[in-house]
Amino acid sequence: MKQNTNRMACKTVQAFTLTEVLVVLVIVGILVLLALPNLLPLITKAKSTEAKIQLEHLYTLERTHFYEKSKYSTDLPAIGFIQEKLVTESENGQANYQIEIVEASTTTFTAKATAVADFDGDGVYNVWQIDQEKNLQEVTPD
Repeated sequence: MKQNTNRMACKTVQAFTLTEVLVVLVIVGILVLLALPNLLPLITKAKSTEAKIQLEHLYTLERTHFYEKSKYSTDLPAIGFIQEKLVTESENGQANYQIEIVEASTTTFTAKATAVADFDGDGVYNVWQIDQEKNLQEVTPD
């Protein structure tokens, strides 16, 4: 038995050295830094999809409320809209946009989605808006 363990201890195992692993990690890091500025507009576009979907959902809820009550509402819970937890509120938050109804009357409403994070770091926060005619527009591009 002792002879068997000695034979296993003498075997060499093929492996990478620490230097080789560090060189590969540095190269990967440099490639990521080169690619990141090109990916930021795509990240912003992907996150703005959240605003569009939420505002279109809000539009549907407002129209339903209008058909039932003959007026639009400024109260999000009253029409059944539930704001997801924002990424800035807690670690469980997933929403990147704060949804609010700016104005509502018997014939019109305007709602907007304001980003709670600056996606590309330029100090400008993305804002989208929708009205009773389902005119969805980007008010402030990021």
